[in-house]
Amino acid sequence: MEKISIIVPCYNEEKALPLFYEELIKNIKDFPKNPEFEILFVNDGSKDNTLNIIKDLAKKNSEIKYISFSRNFGKEAAIYAGLENVTGDYVTLMDADLQDPPSLLKQMYEIIINEDYDAVGTRRINRKGEPIIRSFFAKLFYKLINKMTNFENVDGARDYVLMKKIVVDSIISLKEYNRYYKGLFSFVGFNVKWLEYKNMPRVAGQTKWSFWKLTKYALEGITAFSTAPLVFSSIIGLLFCIISFLLIIAIIFKTLILGDPTSGWPSLVCIIFMVSGIQLFSLGIIGQYLSKTYLEVKKRPIYIIKERSNNIS
Repeated sequence: MEKISIIVPCYNEEKALPLFYEELIKNIKDFPKNPEFEILFVNDGSKDNTLNIIKDLAKKNSEIKYISFSRNFGKEAAIYAGLENVTGDYVTLMDADLQDPPSLLKQMYEIIINEDYDAVGTRRINRKGEPIIRSFFAKLFYKLINKMTNFENVDGARDYVLMKKIVVDSIISLKEYNRYYKGLFSFVGFNVKWLEYKNMPRVAGQTKWSFWKLTKYALEGITAFSTAPLVFSSIIGLLFCIISFLLIIAIIFKTLILGDPTSGWPSLVCIIFMVSGIQLFSLGIIGQYLSKTYLEVKKRPIYIIKERSNNIS
């Protein structure tokens, strides 16, 4: 009998978990070929009652397993831990807030067993309910990263993907500390079909992704898969050198040939500030890449497990 593993990263989701569990159980019935199910909750250092709720659910349902981190390591670590600890022939990820509709899972499974696909992903066709400024920058991010990398990052793609074991093994084999799951999934390739759906609001609780966290996550994705910012800073530096050289020639000609004395101290101060800003900006880009290298070479664990259910080997 084939097995489907469902990974559910959780961080302070005590209000959403009961609703999520009810909806999930309702939708995993009557699957074609009647596969076995494995539901793995990954508690990412929640500070509310999330872990106790997961334990209560595990007592009621033998299909449920759980892992609890020693602290909050972030969603990327939770995803990686989930992928490492499931045993299914097919593996998927779901958010506990029901923004990833469990109702799509049956269709995803039918596609992956009946058609020639290695994975079936989901993507939102709109961002209804999101702040306009957030949606604008999200679309801008996908445009930028697709121009900077040699593989496609699908706009609106969710982490909600049903994958064959070969895809999971490929993602796990990428041991980097600075992880960007959407990029890793796109990087490994394979044949993927995308299902589109309208954006779903959170069923309960508050989003954990502030604008600042999303900005950091976007920078993580760009620096993890592209060196284009380094090339950009080099081009800017070369451009300013050429402009400076041409301006020196113009000043010499104006002073010696035309006899016009140099002037314009205010404009000179502005130029110095601008060039200094460009230099600091370029150093910041280099610093980002150096910091990623620094974190990688330390070889610290991506996550630390404090507690796990007995049915996890």
